[in-house]
Amino acid sequence: MTDAVEVRPITEPELADWHRALTTGFLQTPTLSADQLEARRRQFVPGRLLGAFDGNRCVATFRSFDQELTAVGGATVPADAISNVTVTPTHRRRGLLTRMMSQDLAAAKERGEVVATLIAAEYPIYGRYGFGPATTLTEWTIEVPRTGLDPRWSGPGDGGRIDLVDGEDIRKLGPDLHERIRRSTPGAVSRTDLWWQLRTGVVRFEDEWKEPYFAVYRSAAGEVEGIASYESDDNWQGKQPYNTADVHWLLGTTPAAERALWHYLCSIDWITRVKTGWRSPDDLLPHYLPDPRAARVTNQADWLWVRILDVVRALEARTYDRSGSLVLEVADRQGLAGGRFRLDASPDGASCTPTTDTPDLALGVAELASVWLGDQSVARLHALGRVQEERVGAAREADALLRAPGRPWCPDIF
Repeated sequence: MTDAVEVRPITEPELADWHRALTTGFLQTPTLSADQLEARRRQFVPGRLLGAFDGNRCVATFRSFDQELTAVGGATVPADAISNVTVTPTHRRRGLLTRMMSQDLAAAKERGEVVATLIAAEYPIYGRYGFGPATTLTEWTIEVPRTGLDPRWSGPGDGGRIDLVDGEDIRKLGPDLHERIRRSTPGAVSRTDLWWQLRTGVVRFEDEWKEPYFAVYRSAAGEVEGIASYESDDNWQGKQPYNTADVHWLLGTTPAAERALWHYLCSIDWITRVKTGWRSPDDLLPHYLPDPRAARVTNQADWLWVRILDVVRALEARTYDRSGSLVLEVADRQGLAGGRFRLDASPDGASCTPTTDTPDLALGVAELASVWLGDQSVARLHALGRVQEERVGAAREADALLRAPGRPWCPDIF
């Protein structure tokens, strides 16, 4: 019976049992080594790890943590980042996720967070809790011989340089570079010190860890403007190399930095393919190559999902390229952020206030989240029947007001 299962924050001594349920839910080896468990303790924050307990055994897991999310225009909003969501196969369809999610979102609302965020493993689950897909990712595979790049390339032609460095250097150089990039990238999220420690091997959640290569681009003035992390396989066939460089992440503050790093990766001896990792769908990457068709799309999908908890603060936090007014009727089945709101926006700023005026559009809180970062089209959602026009033409007006000049991008998984 569901009532016999208790949902509550776990205590630190229960962490091993909680992680057993987590790895079981993700179809991984259930038992953690002592070193792995000690590393996982770095993520323990009292009250932010929820568990469902059937007797003394944990049968469902849920973790949230503090995060900042960048809105259109560069302002950041406090977010409740959600991760490690599982339900043990023996306890499916008993409402455990709903109970954990409801408890966490209510606490996030009480703390004053503007949105909640997550990366959805399965598409159908989170819409019913008010989350909407707000960014998209694209992955390319570059066929190096087809790029048209000069195979004799030995460095940037702009006076900059590329150096290989170690993890210690990345922990020093990476956070500042990422901070500059994420504050100008709608959809990007903050990274903790633990994030950098995990990606450089200081802290290891897995028993086996393969050290990647780290490349740094410095401008002609000596400024660090780009970093890439990648690894390579070892694939030879008939005395010919067919190796693939697998990019974990690549960040650049300028197109010149990104171009130099991609050209570097395509210039490495024995590398015939480069897998780009998670990129923005409007990334410039293909056009850094003389033949853009050498970069073949191998994956395109929804990525960051957003759940708005405070409509007023969310709509006032972002910028708008034109002036306009909209009255939005926002439906929220969880009762956290619904209501009728008037948005008055211009390039000089925006105000959003509760109102009793006649609505122009009616939409769910999940649909509002999908258009808030500017990636989704209101007119498209209207055509799909997910946004209702209460005034003819309002969907296209909303599109013009809410769309952003570039597509949002979240380069992280959490």
